[in-house]
Amino acid sequence: MKKLYLISVMLFLMACQNATQETQMNEETLYRPLLHFTPKAHWMNDPNGMFYFNGKYHLYFQYYPGASVWGPMHWGHASSEDLVHWEEHPVALYPDEMGYIFSGSAVVDHQNTSGFGKEGVTPIVAIFTHHDMDKEIAEKIDVETQSIAYSLDEGMTWTKYEGNPVIKNPNIRDFRDPKVFWDETRKQWVLILAAQQKVMLYTSPNLKDWTYSADFGEDVGHHGGVWECPDLFPLPVNQGEKQKWVMLVSINPGGPNGGSATQYFIGDFDGEKFTLDEEFAAQLKDDNNYWVDFGRDNYAGVTWQNKTLENGNKLFIGWMSNWQYAKVVPTEKWRSAMTIARELALQHNEKGYRLFSSPVKDIEQSIAEEISLNDRSLSKALTSIYKNEEGLGALRFSFALDLEENQSFEFQLKNSAGDHLDLGLDATNNYFYVDRTASGKIDFEKEFGTRVSIAPRLGNEKTLQGEIILDKTSVELFWDGGRTVLTDIFFPQQAYTEIVVKGGENVQFKQGVIARLK
Repeated sequence: MKKLYLISVMLFLMACQNATQETQMNEETLYRPLLHFTPKAHWMNDPNGMFYFNGKYHLYFQYYPGASVWGPMHWGHASSEDLVHWEEHPVALYPDEMGYIFSGSAVVDHQNTSGFGKEGVTPIVAIFTHHDMDKEIAEKIDVETQSIAYSLDEGMTWTKYEGNPVIKNPNIRDFRDPKVFWDETRKQWVLILAAQQKVMLYTSPNLKDWTYSADFGEDVGHHGGVWECPDLFPLPVNQGEKQKWVMLVSINPGGPNGGSATQYFIGDFDGEKFTLDEEFAAQLKDDNNYWVDFGRDNYAGVTWQNKTLENGNKLFIGWMSNWQYAKVVPTEKWRSAMTIARELALQHNEKGYRLFSSPVKDIEQSIAEEISLNDRSLSKALTSIYKNEEGLGALRFSFALDLEENQSFEFQLKNSAGDHLDLGLDATNNYFYVDRTASGKIDFEKEFGTRVSIAPRLGNEKTLQGEIILDKTSVELFWDGGRTVLTDIFFPQQAYTEIVVKGGENVQFKQGVIARLK
């Protein structure tokens, strides 16, 4: 009897293992993105420590190599030469006696102000939050401090500074996520970090010794949740000589469609403090809808250090998930992806300032084939414009539509299982939307599939421009040249195979290209 019992237990365990392996294989086929960065295995959240050096973009990220749920935080690491094709590297930073390794940034110390460089080697310096879990459990206040580490092999291996922490906790419970940049005008390092419902600014000559200079935010912006992952950088206005400073601040919860999101502010920086631009301050009072992305799945995004594009714009990437459901989405081998890398630009017109986003141009290198919709007129209420029985995979769909006044329309992604994702323009209420209520698996979290993501249309042109980046389980929408952006994830029961247009009567594609991406 004992032998039969042991055999039964072994058979049961083998069946469980086979079921898990089959589930993970299905996940790889159905859910693993083709275009977006995902870790090979286990949990990932915020992007960290992003810098560009010697032809490579480095991306670090919050990572737990022990499971596919949040745990003791490490820094994972990946690099790319084009922001599209990524190579994952070994874990960069491990927890230690001072705590977990929470979010932060990294800079290229060209002038060796830190003194970490040796024999002409340029040091890379990372600054991050040490989070002391023992103090958190004991309900103490000074849980988080800021520490540094340096690399002499272009970010592949790191040595923690023996003088850590470099910024002690000033008796603030949430005190984290330092972002550092070099202020060339004043020859100093500047650090911005999140402190509960505001940000704090520090300056330093050497990345080791920091002086508090100012704070910002207690009386402006959204305060529905804790502030996190700030960033501060200049952008040219309308691609001209005038520039303004942009501050990004993520908030959780409190986003425009629930859960996590990232707001922004426009102003000026004098080397010590950030001041809201007067016109933008008036805009905030009139309409506080200034979000980097109105969708539910773009959080904690920041820009790359040591890289400004020729036009003065900055490069950005975010975590493509939401704390409302990130730990329970239906993948087991890995959890989470990053958004595609984006170019941020600052525009100003009669309505004021707006931050624009667009996919990085390097994505065009991945185009395998294109289908033109140029000058195509739609006369039916429901028209199929693209179909692939093997699955839509990764697509870039750019278009310009001529619409009649107050005309709504909708793109629908669908499969033979009856799943569909709906996205489009509600002209009556003047907003864009993504509706995933019937998109597939939605019951793993109570609100995942019960709310429709909406975002105001900020343009009023008759010709509607749009760009859609689709990648198996995510859609990133750039409307009106990137003035309004929506990013949402979804989990169909089968791969989507068709794109149809609903409400297509009298719709004219002035321009339209569906590009399949490798």
